[in-house]
Amino acid sequence: MNLKDINKDLAGKSPIEIVKWAIIKAKKPIVTTNFRPYEAAILKAITQVKNDIKVIWCDTGYNTVNTYKHAEELIGKLNLNIALYVPKQTVAHRDVVMGIPDIDDSMHKIFTEQVKLEPFKRAMKEHQPDVWFTNLRKGQTAFRDSIGIVSQSDDGILKVSPFYHWSDKELDQYLIENNLPNEFKYFDPTKQLENRECGLHS
Repeated sequence: MNLKDINKDLAGKSPIEIVKWAIIKAKKPIVTTNFRPYEAAILKAITQVKNDIKVIWCDTGYNTVNTYKHAEELIGKLNLNIALYVPKQTVAHRDVVMGIPDIDDSMHKIFTEQVKLEPFKRAMKEHQPDVWFTNLRKGQTAFRDSIGIVSQSDDGILKVSPFYHWSDKELDQYLIENNLPNEFKYFDPTKQLENRECGLHS
């Protein structure tokens, strides 16, 4: 079955059904998170099916105090099996060298590589997943509108987005029903614009 057929078949399924479908196929599944808004939903859904799944957290070091508190609350509440990855250079050192370059600055590409892409590549190399759960949703960016519930990364990993067709309103209700917190004071220094891709999802 090709990706088009798979997405058509999964379109009417619930997030839990989608997670179960993918877990059956997976030998080394992971879920990635940055504890941004609505991440609690995917972490809850996946740990309901596989409670010991490796949760990859690539922390840029620039999260807000609110986001770190939110992360600690969810880690405890859902008993997350966290694998933390951070940049090789501290924020304090980088602030002296380049700060946070504007997206039009030639240094921004280097900045993004250092704080997000390198830790992510290191995580993927160490864990070598075959299934990667993400919380990508339709309507976030033009690229994300094109991928569907299931897509394939450039290196052949099956990417699964169980809440792909869900709206913010539907996710708000899901969080209420599951007594889960949300986080809105999230800051991503590599994107700066909400509809901009950072390079992980290609």
